[in-house]
Amino acid sequence: MLQPSEEGWHDTGDIVTIDAEGFVTIRGRAKRFAKIGGEMISVPAVEGYASVLWPDAEHAVVTRPDPREGKQLVLFTTRKGAKASDLQAWGRSNGITELAIPRDIREVDALPLLGTGKLDYVTMGALAAA
Repeated sequence: MLQPSEEGWHDTGDIVTIDAEGFVTIRGRAKRFAKIGGEMISVPAVEGYASVLWPDAEHAVVTRPDPREGKQLVLFTTRKGAKASDLQAWGRSNGITELAIPRDIREVDALPLLGTGKLDYVTMGALAAA
């Protein structure tokens, strides 16, 4: 039987938001990394950069193969008019390595979700590879 932890939370590896009414929404997983140019880049951190620049939209990052760097980041966003150049400029002004800034941004009406409400990274990965 599952017992409550001393802090009241269990570390599931999920990243969540809690709204004003106390509802929890699962946004992603904490242990997602991409190896780009020999560096390990935290994919949730990259999603966070987009959220800082465009807080009124939803964002998800997947990778696709890159012959030179190993992997390439692809940002899916609901932000209308999102430009890679804007995100790159924000990254430079905030000391973020260029490796952690997606050059490929895909605008979508809504991020694909699984039946559980979690982001569907498999579908986005397939879209990014196309």
